[in-house]
Amino acid sequence: MTREQTFALFARREAAWRARDAHALAADHAPAGVVVSPTGGVLEGRAEIERIYRVWFVAFPDLVFTAEDLLVDDDRAALLCRFTGTHLGEFFGMGPTGRRIEASGAFIYRFEHDLIVHERRVLDFTGLLVQVGVLRAKPAAG
Repeated sequence: MTREQTFALFARREAAWRARDAHALAADHAPAGVVVSPTGGVLEGRAEIERIYRVWFVAFPDLVFTAEDLLVDDDRAALLCRFTGTHLGEFFGMGPTGRRIEASGAFIYRFEHDLIVHERRVLDFTGLLVQVGVLRAKPAAG
């Protein structure tokens, strides 16, 4: 995959995020692709990868994904991003709270034959759980 093809893939993915199109996002993954995520664990195959995109889009129907920086090196890329949205649907067993979330993340990709074969998502999931009210932040000792 050329550098230009990689940037084109991420431009297409950004449009799919804006459209909340789980199918299009999953289609960029190889049929046996793997995603390692703090929210979904180890996801194997397009169907499971698409399912986790849908979980996010149902839980946060106004989800905004913002790509902040994309680093490309041969068959690998790293994307620094930010998520914002309102918790209006079930999220891993927790009913809607109406709370706003904001989280930063880093997604690390490896490609083969123009498809994502491996993606590792790094984000502050604990902070996200505090924002939706699953966990309480402990006050700092003073």
